Parts: sequence; structure tokens; C-alpha cells
Amino acid sequence: MALSPRLTVASQNFNTNASFLKQGLAGLNDADWLTRPNDHSNHILWIVGHLAWSRSMVLGRLGDKWTKPWMCLYARGAKCVESQDAPTPAEMMEAWEESCSRLHAALEAASDDMLDAPAPQPGPPSADGRLCGTVNFMALHETYHVGQAAYVRSWLGKPGVMG
Repeated sequence: MALSPRLTVASQNFNTNASFLKQGLAGLNDADWLTRPNDHSNHILWIVGHLAWSRSMVLGRLGDKWTKPWMCLYARGAKCVESQDAPTPAEMMEAWEESCSRLHAALEAASDDMLDAPAPQPGPPSADGRLCGTVNFMALHETYHVGQAAYVRSWLGKPGVMG
């Protein structure tokens, strides 16, 4: 099935976010992934875990139930804490890559009937009150967090993602 025109911008944003995030993670060592600017901010592992978790929420709404055992550590409202259940950076990247391919397929498979379904409640905002609006919001939400990862990368003294 072809991508619904109603998801074109969201799909482009998800793809751009994936590209920027991958660039932003290049050259980081495992310690970088776990370094926080302060006790009130998140480290990159938490940010990427939250992005994977939020993609799992989009996937679930599009009919693809996908999760990892550690995703609850990165759910909305979860605090950035040390946990022996946390994945390694390499495991996180494997999950992120899997979320990218699954999301691409789920967006392509989304029917107009599915996109017209009422937005799940409680749930993230939806400008049109429909699932389509929720998916579009989640692309914006992801952009926000990719920006956070870029900031932490810069704070670590690494070159910026976009020069």
C-alpha cells in the first residue's frame, strides 16, 4: 500500500530524525551515553530509549505490537535512573534500527480507515482528534527529543550534528 498523503510530513520527519540521531550518536563511547549534564536532565541512553518507547507506542496504534523488556524504563514520565535492566548502547541501537524499519512499514500500511479512527484516550495530543493527528504529533515529539540528544552531544564537547 502507498503511504497516505496525510502521513507524508510525519514520515519525512521520522526519517530525518532517524538520520540526525544516527549522526549524533556517531563517535560516542559507552561512557558518553551515560553522562548527564546535571541530575535533572537525561543522558543519551535514556533519550534514545524514550524515542524507541515512543515509536513502540506509534507502532502499537498502527497495529504492530512491538516492545523490548526494558522499554518501561523510558516510558513517558519515567525518571532517568541507573538500572541493571537497562540495555547497553549497542543493544539500544539495535532496537532503534528495528524501530526505524518497523515504523516505515507500519506507516506505509496504514489505511485511511485506520487513520480516521478516533485518537486513543488518554494519549498524546491530536490536532484532528483522529489517529492521523496523533501520528503527526508523535513525529513532532520525536524531533524535540532528537534535539535534546544533539544538545547533550554538544555538551559532551563533540562536534554538532549539522556543522
